[in-house]
Amino acid sequence: MIHFEWPWLLAALPLPLLIRWLMPATVPIEQAALKVPFLDDFSVENSRAVLPTRKWPLFLMTLAWCLLIVASTRPQWLGEPVEQAMSGRDLMLVVDLSPSMEAEDMVLNKKFVDRLTVIKSVAGEFINRRVGDRLGLILFGSQPYLQTPLTFDRKTVTTLLNESVIGMAGDKTAIGDAIGLAVKRLKNQPADSRVAILLTDGANTAGEISPIKAAELAKQNKLKVYTIGVGADEMIVRSFFGSRKVNPSADLDETTLVKVAETTGGRYFRARNTDELNNIYTLLDKLEPVEKDKQYFRPRSELYFWPLSLALALVACLCLTRMSLS
Repeated sequence: MIHFEWPWLLAALPLPLLIRWLMPATVPIEQAALKVPFLDDFSVENSRAVLPTRKWPLFLMTLAWCLLIVASTRPQWLGEPVEQAMSGRDLMLVVDLSPSMEAEDMVLNKKFVDRLTVIKSVAGEFINRRVGDRLGLILFGSQPYLQTPLTFDRKTVTTLLNESVIGMAGDKTAIGDAIGLAVKRLKNQPADSRVAILLTDGANTAGEISPIKAAELAKQNKLKVYTIGVGADEMIVRSFFGSRKVNPSADLDETTLVKVAETTGGRYFRARNTDELNNIYTLLDKLEPVEKDKQYFRPRSELYFWPLSLALALVACLCLTRMSLS
């Protein structure tokens, strides 16, 4: 349907008639007819003055004025109401970018890839399912960085996560500082909707605050932290001397991650492969949402430029006509 944002401007339509009434046109003085025997003294150009007045310019000016008024009311086309799902959750993803994430011990599409690639794939699907949640992204290594503040724009969060590169935040792991930054960014949000999901494959080796201290701070600010330990338990390493099994997750500090989750009221998960990581995100999808009133919006398309363009075209035609007659 068509909607006028400022319909009160239609009151300006009779403005030209009001000006005409308050300031009437000067009445031409009637002159007596003269008989002049010397007709040659009158040029053809002077004969234009006796041509009858044409009414179509007045019609075009009236039409142009009406179109200008219609354009000024800002006409819009309103689409059908669209419901916005509002769960009320403010969810911050906290992703480790330390060099240990380069370990190619996980399988994606039947191919061994590094841990960050799997996180990007699975977390991207998780983000797309969070319709109505506000999501943010923190990347950390030696220091944590807020890559995306809380937003409903899931596409932007996914894009910035996919653009992240291992080592871009440093070559160490500041788990405590990353949790502290999440607390800082979420502390002003509703207390019953703050959730952080921490993904790491190592132990805290940098930063100014320990993970346990950061967890206590998160608890004080009612931030629930879910921790995920990423990495396989064993991996075949081939060398000149043959093949051997190694534990690529030997540096994973599960004790600290469990303590952080328990302190904040969250849970610790172990993701040894892509399927387990998928299952973890599916379980996280079942977090009880905070109920809020449904919100609706109607998509709007501006239409004012159509009557405005037509009005300007009519005025241009009138100006060209006046110039050709002068």
